[in-house]
Amino acid sequence: MTPVEATAEDDRALKSRHRAMWALGDYPVVAVELISDLGTVLVEACAVSEGLRVLDVAAGSGNVAIAAALAGADVVACDLTPELLAAGREQAARRGATLEWREADAEALPFGDDEFDVVVSCVGVMFAPDHRACADELLRVCRPGGTIGLINWTPEGFIGEMFTTMRPYSPPPPPGAQPPPLWGAESHLLDLLGDRVEDVTTSRHLVRVDRFATPEEFRDYFKARYGPTVAAYRAIGDDPGRTAALDRALADLARRHDQGHGSTVMDWEYLLATGRKVR
Repeated sequence: MTPVEATAEDDRALKSRHRAMWALGDYPVVAVELISDLGTVLVEACAVSEGLRVLDVAAGSGNVAIAAALAGADVVACDLTPELLAAGREQAARRGATLEWREADAEALPFGDDEFDVVVSCVGVMFAPDHRACADELLRVCRPGGTIGLINWTPEGFIGEMFTTMRPYSPPPPPGAQPPPLWGAESHLLDLLGDRVEDVTTSRHLVRVDRFATPEEFRDYFKARYGPTVAAYRAIGDDPGRTAALDRALADLARRHDQGHGSTVMDWEYLLATGRKVR
């Protein structure tokens, strides 16, 4: 086998594992129950309106894509995981939204150059291993003068800390992969976009999560529903000591972030970024 063939085969295997991870648990429920408002936040930040052609990359079950379609845009939602797209189609039908759903790799989008007026991703593209390749693709498919809009979890925020907490228990990342929350660091994001984007604005915001009575309830919810957390537990499933340690670590994380309102109330930080592709 030649090195090129080996690299292509490794990439296919990596994408297969990534696809399978996000099919674990029930991410569509997580997205609806915890962060559904982020879709509207990004649609409004990008001034999505009727007549615009919009691409939602790593769309999951379509928090942003459905909101954009309901705003009147011509929308394509793409994601690597067919199960998430199927859930998105069902949600769109229930809400009366019409849009196109495509299986696609964020590192090699199956769309033409300059095809979309607005290209967005909400806590999605950040999880692809090759940050530079994804940024290049976001910009390639956006027309000159078009809008790039992103919401990413910050390294310092709750989800960034959660990934740090899970790292010692999770399967090792592929060689060269960068931590997903780096997309939520202004310096890293600006380096990825470079001088290809102008009028860039970045701002940090909080999404309040208040549906859990206790830190342990949060932990058990993510343990059952959130793909990366499910994968971490599966990786240590034959080690009761490490499983108990991760149980404690995730509950302690929620406890540290608890705002103290009588139940477990947390504020999760994200970075909102928008800009225009240089003409």
